[in-house]
Amino acid sequence: MKKNLSFALTSLIFLGALLLVGRPFGFVDVGERGVKVTLGKVSDTIYPEGVYFVTPFISRIVRMNIKTKKQQSKTAVYTKDIQQADISYVINYNLLPAEAKSMYQKIGIQYEGTILSPVVIGTIKNVIGKWNAKDLVGNREEASREIFQKLQNSLEKNYINVSNFQIIDINYSDVFERAIESKVTAEQDALKAKNKTVQVQEEAKQKLISAEAEAKSMSIRSSALQKNKSLVEYEAVQKWDGKLPQYMLGNSMPFIPLLKK
Repeated sequence: MKKNLSFALTSLIFLGALLLVGRPFGFVDVGERGVKVTLGKVSDTIYPEGVYFVTPFISRIVRMNIKTKKQQSKTAVYTKDIQQADISYVINYNLLPAEAKSMYQKIGIQYEGTILSPVVIGTIKNVIGKWNAKDLVGNREEASREIFQKLQNSLEKNYINVSNFQIIDINYSDVFERAIESKVTAEQDALKAKNKTVQVQEEAKQKLISAEAEAKSMSIRSSALQKNKSLVEYEAVQKWDGKLPQYMLGNSMPFIPLLKK
């Protein structure tokens, strides 16, 4: 009896150890896809979340993460005018669920280092190399969009979906940044001087137009006064304030023509 009990207990322990070591069950967690491998051969079936039986020591379930991941990094690049810059960027990506088997079979689990990073760095260098350093600062969003589109096209062929890419910072050398600041300041000063010159020219132009108009008006009035003596008298009346002078020499009287009835 004791021998039978001991044998049964030993058998249970052995079976438990066998199950533990052999792993007869495969688990696929939320946000994963399972790829079944049997004696080195990859099954065509892609397994969603769940628990699956596998033959110990013969089959196993490889879990592939399909969740969206965020990678933030930076890389050194050269601009079109041969200025070195450190580009800090962020990228969001995920493994295409339907391509979990192809990714594992052709590239493997560590696809970020094998495929993702080289393509991202190469694309960034290619796009940044089209811009002059000074222009790149003001066109960072446009450069980001171009990189994003190129990454989507390139990485989709390698079973990776890119959902976002953004350049978050551009760092040049201190010497170059000071040179840019000096150039921008000089351009702003030149623009202010140009605007001031235009303003002065416009003011002078307006004064000339006003003077020409006044001279023309005076010429017309002078000509009219010379031709019409009664107009001279009318002008005098228009300018008279209605007061007689307090002191008069001799018997002279102020000139106040009377209008004839």
